[in-house]
Amino acid sequence: MRAGPRSALAWMKRSWRGLGSSTCSGTRRTGWKSGRPDAPGASEQAEGRPPVLKVFQGPQYKWWAFLALAIGLFASVSDHGSVTVALPSIADHFETDLTTTQWIVIGYALAISALLMPMGRLSDMVGRKRIYLLGFIVFVIGGAIAGSSPNVTVLILAKIFQGVGSAMTQGTSMAMIMATFPTEERGRALGLQMSVVGVGGVAGPSVGGFLVGAFDWRWVFYGNIALGAIALAAAWVVLDARRTGQPPELRETFDWLGASLSAGALLSFLLGMTWGPRIGWSHPGIAAAMSLTILQIIGFVWWELRAPAPMMDVRLFKSALFSLSVSAYYISFLGMSAVRFLMPFYLQAVLGYSPAQVGLVIVPGAVAIIITGPLAGRLSDRYGWRPFTVGGMAVCVAGLLVLSRLQSDSPLWWAILGMVLQSFGSGTLNAPNNSAVLSTVAQSSYGVMSGFLNLVRNAGNVTSIAMMTAMVTATMGGMGYAPTLSAVTADGGAGVIEAFTIGLRQAYFVVAMIVVVGVLASFFSGVRQTQTASPETAAQPTGDRSA
Repeated sequence: MRAGPRSALAWMKRSWRGLGSSTCSGTRRTGWKSGRPDAPGASEQAEGRPPVLKVFQGPQYKWWAFLALAIGLFASVSDHGSVTVALPSIADHFETDLTTTQWIVIGYALAISALLMPMGRLSDMVGRKRIYLLGFIVFVIGGAIAGSSPNVTVLILAKIFQGVGSAMTQGTSMAMIMATFPTEERGRALGLQMSVVGVGGVAGPSVGGFLVGAFDWRWVFYGNIALGAIALAAAWVVLDARRTGQPPELRETFDWLGASLSAGALLSFLLGMTWGPRIGWSHPGIAAAMSLTILQIIGFVWWELRAPAPMMDVRLFKSALFSLSVSAYYISFLGMSAVRFLMPFYLQAVLGYSPAQVGLVIVPGAVAIIITGPLAGRLSDRYGWRPFTVGGMAVCVAGLLVLSRLQSDSPLWWAILGMVLQSFGSGTLNAPNNSAVLSTVAQSSYGVMSGFLNLVRNAGNVTSIAMMTAMVTATMGGMGYAPTLSAVTADGGAGVIEAFTIGLRQAYFVVAMIVVVGVLASFFSGVRQTQTASPETAAQPTGDRSA
């Protein structure tokens, strides 16, 4: 039974020896069997390294590494926005409906979410740089297939394949940033990472719209190929495999059962949440999906507590700092996605702005994240996490409460105020919160924990969209109108617009009350951390820095 996994890992060790080798990383390794790097100073003594690569070594290496990883993060984030903008053109080209073409985005998201934790764990075992580089190779190949797809089926499959590559890069990039920067600068680095996410979120739809208008939808994928290739080259040249984290653990067994259970639970959960608003929450298929999710989560926890080499240490949830910070992170994305998903409907269908104008209206919120992310991250390195996680959550609540007062004739500045407040709060809390979570784990587990945090983010996004859709459409149905968001954009008249606006207000108020729970979680995570710190945690670069 174990021959398969051992053979697979052995093949990977032989095949990937070149990825992250001495010519790229400046590190001469003693071999895979020992799993130990050469003694300090080996990178300077490495033979055969091109002299130009020495530029990236030295005290400024961390910033060169961040730049290389930022290019990859920008490529991944902007890809989603640019492809979403191209969906109507793709539907017209292949003469299919938007319901079918939406699976281009859904399939991509499902592949990423299901594989984030397994890929993160694999990177901890065989080397983060190797998995990261292989991820962008898959990303570029998937983009090439997608851009030349002869039909929509091939395009969907290509995006699923590309999602596998994105899972490999997203599950390792945060881990490499955390491993590269010293403890006192990690908040700043994670804050800058949030800025890159903000820039990518704004640039993706804008660049995608330009490419579709100037050329055609295929150029969206060709453009992403170019970005992916640049990210791959930058990572290959700059990243030092020995400095992206501790040496690989090289365990002989990979937790295949744990990976299967976690991936299965995520798939059934995301499918249930995606289809619930479409076919009804009482549908037997939705009940089956949610039941399967619960069973697989129970099975995952049971197995991880007994596995000889578990994918994730679920005992971390006994730590108040870890469990409450993760809960706050999930809740924060409930609020963020509620704004990003429904406000374009309100701005276009209710206030009457064009898609291009809506894009400009959303920019101030993105700018707020770009500014507050690195600032809050840097200050949290000095003053601790809790002032920024609690304060950021509180500002998110304020923004959602502003949006809960929207009317069908509200001035534009009121909507912008609510969106900017929510974005300001999110930008303030995310980097310090992630720094707090990652401070509770050993560096050797940064990969799987990076994947886990991305998984929590995706789950929050999907849950928020499903929950907001359900609340708004239920209000519309209760007032005698078709319970679907498509009725809002179909010029259904003043009655439909008013019903949608009422549902919108109620939904934002409910989400605001949920985010209040996140405020409490952030507050008590800082208070109780010193009471629950274990000897293992105490050995890590952690502590309650909020006092």
